[in-house]
Amino acid sequence: MKELVEVIARALVDDPSQVVVEEKRDGKDITLTLHVAPDDMGKVIGKQGRIAKAIRSVVKAASTKDHTHVDVEIA
Repeated sequence: MKELVEVIARALVDDPSQVVVEEKRDGKDITLTLHVAPDDMGKVIGKQGRIAKAIRSVVKAASTKDHTHVDVEIA
């Protein structure tokens, strides 16, 4: 899941070298925290949070195959 979020975020931002995804596991729960450059924050969140919601939807769909629960946080 971490790689999926990295690929999506790097495609969206102007400075892909600043994209960092941290992963914390707690049993079947996974929390992914996405860090991007401050100038790219709006590109990852999108208007009214639509891009952030889309990223979360894709990750949720991919995680159901593994029977895990994944939260994506953008920091």
